[in-house]
Amino acid sequence: MIRRDMAEILCIEEESFEFPWADTDFTRCLRQRNCIGMVAEISGGVVGYMLYELHRTKVHILNFAVARTHRRLGIGTAMLTKLISKLSPQRRNRIVLEVRETNLPAQVFFRSLGFLATSVLRDFYQDTTEDAYLMHFLAEANEDTTTRRLAG
Repeated sequence: MIRRDMAEILCIEEESFEFPWADTDFTRCLRQRNCIGMVAEISGGVVGYMLYELHRTKVHILNFAVARTHRRLGIGTAMLTKLISKLSPQRRNRIVLEVRETNLPAQVFFRSLGFLATSVLRDFYQDTTEDAYLMHFLAEANEDTTTRRLAG
């Protein structure tokens, strides 16, 4: 993810979320040493992105979206599979993220890749009083499933 990607990322963000991040939100996040941005491109154009933080024992996904015109084509799965492949039982062995209670498509997507909702975060978002589900992916618990999915 580089500066020239931001215009396309912001378009995807706007079409994907009721309460989208602003350019300054992305910039503030990416200035942190432990924050990494990933983009998916087709023919040189950004069609998806993910921002995540690296912590000592986990990876925390902060923002994740695929352009509406490119959904259900495997792009989100490919980005997440790449991130999952970086997990290690000896170091960072899990991925965590929060999903809005009303974002059923995201919940179904993450569950299909082995994520489990582990708790409800009451009034989690600053822009609404909406709750969030805290979702986890554990490398050891999903190793066989992920291997089968990649192989088949």
